[in-house]
Amino acid sequence: MDNSIRIASGSGFWGDWAEAPINQVNDGPIDYLVMDYLAEVTMSILQKLKNRDTSQGYARDFLGVMDEILPAVKEKNITVITNAGGVNAHACKNELMQLAREKGMDHLRVAVVEGDNVRDTMHTLMEKGEKFPHLDTGQPFTEIEAELQSAHAYFGSQPIIDALNQQVDVVITGRVIDAGLIVAPMVYEFGWEMDQYDLVSAATVAGHLLECGGQATGGNFTDWEKVENIHNLGFPIVEAYPDGTFDVIKHEGSGGLVSEATVKEQLVYEIRDPSAYLTADVSADFTSLQVRKKGENRVRISSVRGTAPPDQYKVSANYLDGYKITSMLTYSWPRAFEKARDAAAVFRKRVNDLNLEIEELHFEYVGLNACHEQVPEEIAGGDENEIQLRIAARGRHKEHLKTLSKEIAPLILTGPPGATGFAGGRPKPSSVIAYWPTLIDKSHCTPRVQVFDLNRF
Repeated sequence: MDNSIRIASGSGFWGDWAEAPINQVNDGPIDYLVMDYLAEVTMSILQKLKNRDTSQGYARDFLGVMDEILPAVKEKNITVITNAGGVNAHACKNELMQLAREKGMDHLRVAVVEGDNVRDTMHTLMEKGEKFPHLDTGQPFTEIEAELQSAHAYFGSQPIIDALNQQVDVVITGRVIDAGLIVAPMVYEFGWEMDQYDLVSAATVAGHLLECGGQATGGNFTDWEKVENIHNLGFPIVEAYPDGTFDVIKHEGSGGLVSEATVKEQLVYEIRDPSAYLTADVSADFTSLQVRKKGENRVRISSVRGTAPPDQYKVSANYLDGYKITSMLTYSWPRAFEKARDAAAVFRKRVNDLNLEIEELHFEYVGLNACHEQVPEEIAGGDENEIQLRIAARGRHKEHLKTLSKEIAPLILTGPPGATGFAGGRPKPSSVIAYWPTLIDKSHCTPRVQVFDLNRF
């Protein structure tokens, strides 16, 4: 089919395999490289970093990747789209411009999408009667408003499209919908309108398949043993066509697997209602689509249907929710679980004697119940070779947690025998930045696009 474009996934989260985007650029033809770094927990981490240093707050891994691929990206006319801007997109842009200058480049156009920061807007709207309840629990926003650290709306793909219309080399966004990184180039290249909901839904499905990086090509796959050369996993590429159909592929010679099974597993990953996958762009019906193998490592997606999007943006808000400490001790055979269990009991009694205000005190027995809290009776307290006792505590008072942390190391010589693995010293309390999902009417926040030229920067 003529007029196809290739959009390559380079990252599924902040901390993903750094070689993947480099391989996507070097190993075959692509038109767009998209790198997704943001998740709700990532926004919390980035906000904490910015609180400590106002020049931070973006995914620094992006700059390491661009240091490797920037000349090739320019030479091959590949457009890079990323949400690495996090909570500080301009700082990310500044560092990228400096990197380009150090490489002797004389031309680079970078767009920054901003306007997603709605923290002050929410405070103002609260005074006018808006509620912003927790999206899942319905809790009133007033319970956490005083501790609000940040709040960012999930913009759709339109501001990225606006940036692409200005012939840029790189688009850096803050919080946008993950799929928007892929929807934008498809709408831009094929000249679709945003109210062509079936087409935009098809692009949204394509975005969903790329947003988690290697999951669509055999990573995190149920039948992982069928995946060849997973050490050199080829990340997915969408080869998209003007009629809304697209193929999921990977570069020839790369490891991994593109099959109906790998694609379907990613399709159902974190989608809630499959008949109404809601984004700022569209409500996509995942039950309408068809998945069909078209060849080796090539799967065709077609017949996607969709309807109009909601009138609100989702908001990712973060607030200060006290402090925490975590630490670990490892107990060895024999009777490893019994030792760890009794050490936890000793610790709890000593903490109770101190009359500290601790909201949560939690114990996990890694090797027994760290993944599944309820342990089947037939395996509990067996003759395990070793058990790791993980201690976690949370509370409002930092000083109380400091006092609690002093009680961990003494367990080594004043508790059950066989303790080891206490590394890193006494744990220090760290702030807990918690997540508050809510909604805001689209009329209350407007995305803005700024374009910067290296030769005028």
